[in-house]
Amino acid sequence: MPSGQPLSDPAAAKRLLATADAVCLDVDSTVSPDEGIDVLAAMAGVAEQVATLTRAAMGGTVKFEDALAQRLAIIKPTPELIDKCLTVHPPRLTPGCAEFVAALRKRGTAVHLVSGGFAPFVLPLAKQLGLDASAVTANRFTYDATGPGFDLSVPTAKSGGKARALTALQMKHGYRRMVMIGDGATDMEAKPPAEVFIGFGGVVTREKVKAGADWFVTSFAELTGAL
Repeated sequence: MPSGQPLSDPAAAKRLLATADAVCLDVDSTVSPDEGIDVLAAMAGVAEQVATLTRAAMGGTVKFEDALAQRLAIIKPTPELIDKCLTVHPPRLTPGCAEFVAALRKRGTAVHLVSGGFAPFVLPLAKQLGLDASAVTANRFTYDATGPGFDLSVPTAKSGGKARALTALQMKHGYRRMVMIGDGATDMEAKPPAEVFIGFGGVVTREKVKAGADWFVTSFAELTGAL
């Protein structure tokens, strides 16, 4: 089977999930029902312009880094706006996610959050799941004379970044069998090094992702049931 191609049997993906030593989860529209940057855009009063770019980025029709830069240029986030957003709209978990993560950790499987979102919105979710900040790979805001931006040294700041992030985790921890779970095209790009990509449609279904996934689910209960 060529590298990166979908498995012919979803049952095989279930078996691989049940034996993985590391599971990496996307955050926006997977671990959380929200797209953090869209919530921030709504707080800034520019929701619709930014949501259009988010759909393009997650659907794989625009380079992730280009869409991210365009969205930040529209939002013009400040530390004050971010703090207000977190206070008014605290990050929330998708139903069943906490139970799935707890089941993984109980059996000794490492769990990582690998997100194209921003750390201020991801770290509170990691805390709710009982994960340390060291288990989080997420983008970071930067500020300079030209205005707000993002740290390009973070793997997930660019298209193909989730594959680089998983490779770094694999090298650091010596994982042999990794699974990536997420809703977007950027998550699908993480195979390889992930042995399996599970598409998550519990918040939104993206047809390109559904077609390219080894296994496609619409709830965390399905994932927990496979363990």
